Amino acid sequence: MTDVLVIGGGNAALCAALMAAEGGAKVQILESSPKDWRGGNSSHTRNVRCMHDAPQDVLVDAYSEEEFWQDLLKVTGGQTNEHLARLVIRSSATFRTWMHKHGVRFQPSISGALHTARTNAFFMGGGKALINAYYRSAELLGIEVKYNARVSELKLVDGCFEAARVIHTNANGETREEWIEAKTCVLACGGFESNREWLREAWGQNALGEWSADNFLIRGSRFNQGELLRFLMGQGADIIGDPTQAHMVAIDARAPLYDGGICTRLDSVSLGVVVNQAAERFYDEGEDFWPKRYAIWGRLVAQQPQQIGYSIIDSKAIGRFMPSVFEAIEANTLSELATKLELDVEKFMQTMNAFNAACVQGDFDHTILDNCHTKGLLPAKTHWARTIDIPPFYAYPLRPGVTFTYLGLKTDETTAVHFAGVPSPNLFAAGEIMAGNVLGKGYTAGVGMTIGTFFGRQAGAYAAKVALDAKASV
Repeated sequence: MTDVLVIGGGNAALCAALMAAEGGAKVQILESSPKDWRGGNSSHTRNVRCMHDAPQDVLVDAYSEEEFWQDLLKVTGGQTNEHLARLVIRSSATFRTWMHKHGVRFQPSISGALHTARTNAFFMGGGKALINAYYRSAELLGIEVKYNARVSELKLVDGCFEAARVIHTNANGETREEWIEAKTCVLACGGFESNREWLREAWGQNALGEWSADNFLIRGSRFNQGELLRFLMGQGADIIGDPTQAHMVAIDARAPLYDGGICTRLDSVSLGVVVNQAAERFYDEGEDFWPKRYAIWGRLVAQQPQQIGYSIIDSKAIGRFMPSVFEAIEANTLSELATKLELDVEKFMQTMNAFNAACVQGDFDHTILDNCHTKGLLPAKTHWARTIDIPPFYAYPLRPGVTFTYLGLKTDETTAVHFAGVPSPNLFAAGEIMAGNVLGKGYTAGVGMTIGTFFGRQAGAYAAKVALDAKASV
């Protein structure tokens, strides 16, 4: 019998598996995707947010625990567990040594990634390289990995895990089922962001009668269906979070339905204005540094008619942001741009003229919260407000891009799944399936990987200890 069964194949799952194996446990990973698509959303990531009290190889200056905590507090609006959040933050100061041991390499903040040189360590080769490094390490540690292995339900007795029902799919699409027993189990199988019916159910219809979620795009894995989350909700597991809250960013509306990844994200927002289908602005584009605000824009666009927006910039912004993988829509005049976007030209020009007239000239500096702002305009643009008047003009269409959902399993620092307030003795959770304990809403760049790494390692360590203690007592 396996000591530790890990369900999932992304960052949190691999951290759990590696820690459990290092602890002396026999470990098996069940990954629902084919091998080529392994890694879940982690394969699309770029970096991890880390505290550090002094310069640290690829990280410049310092980023203290308190500053990290205040950044998290601000984006979540206080909807976070401070005890768990601070454990995550403190661990981030040291866990990169462990990651390096397992083959992960880092590089400084990449060009075009705004305001992250001090706070985020970038993976050399991106998230896919991180995932591949962990799988290589797993192989060396003797961890068994099964792909195309979807877990549909668990056998539980009084909150205690006994076995997982696994549906295996072969290359011909044929399936077979089996129950796999294990002494302990770690759930690290993501949220429900790829379950479009569940998203539709959660978001419902807006005031216009639109089913908002029908226009959402999924930035990451199509395999995160939330099947075990739904199953455990039915089994009475304690749940935390709002089903409509998610890491949801504004991405290029031309992105694919699934797996668009980081290259479809739009980082031009703070350098211009964003209008909706009615050619009206609807939020402050310069509210704060982009890594602290980019993850609110998906939700903002989701609340607009037809769930679409348009990022408008002029030539002054070119070269200052990481562009979408898709070409911008270009025009020599603003009215021509409105026509290409099929927006009401008169209304669009009113919006743009009002914005340009409200811009107060200052000292533009995109690396600080500068003094370029609007006056007498609602909504205001509080930083980086410059007139949009130098052709050519450019636009990117925006849709809500869901990365992962925050509804999840309530847990504690042991990562145990709780049933009616009682922690399971051998069922643990890590990563997106429990991230709502720290992220009630909002997001700041790289913190998802920080949460997954901390809780993955915690889950693996606790699961191994429980399994080995059980073996010793026989």
